[in-house]
Amino acid sequence: LAYHKIRVPNFAIVSPGSATKRPRRLRFPLFIKPLREEGSVGIALDSFVDNDEAFEERVRFIHERLNQDALAEEYIEGRELYVSILGNDRLRVFPYREVIFSEVPDGQPKFSTFKAKWDDAYRKRWGIQNIFAESLPNGMNQRVANICRAVYRALRIRGYGRIDLRITPEGEIVILEANPNPNLEREDELAQSAMRGGFSYSRMVQRILTLALTATH
Repeated sequence: LAYHKIRVPNFAIVSPGSATKRPRRLRFPLFIKPLREEGSVGIALDSFVDNDEAFEERVRFIHERLNQDALAEEYIEGRELYVSILGNDRLRVFPYREVIFSEVPDGQPKFSTFKAKWDDAYRKRWGIQNIFAESLPNGMNQRVANICRAVYRALRIRGYGRIDLRITPEGEIVILEANPNPNLEREDELAQSAMRGGFSYSRMVQRILTLALTATH
């Protein structure tokens, strides 16, 4: 993505058996997570670090408890959007979803831990909701759509996918993740966005099947 001039967080991968010290090119605050997990497994409040001691402690936790590489990346402050896309060559971008943290105090980091995604009581306590994003200012809707199409094409995603991003307070769009096989349940982001975009659930599923059967690689 960086080759295509698409902004992503600065990052480093720290493998088990290697030094756990922070690479000098990474500056705090940082976000530490396992390299090969999904659904926010291994992500907790301690994943956000702002000093070297906390950095090394969280890296060791991932190495020892999850037995895998740790991904250390720049923490991006801002609104978090989920952009669902359908298509192979002609791409349909659906209405954006957003995660909000209404009860997390100002100045505190806001991100989706494992509990924030899967523990209903925790979500309620901290006002965590996944909703349709309110309209974005100053042409940002189109900028987001254009960048997400570019990500989808650069990574050769086919059929359907979801691009997760943050918009910083300064209006910069930063790509966090490109998911080539997001959940398809009715209550999940892609299906919700597709239905808001005019697709019935069954039509969405049929369209994905048709795209898979007609895809050329």
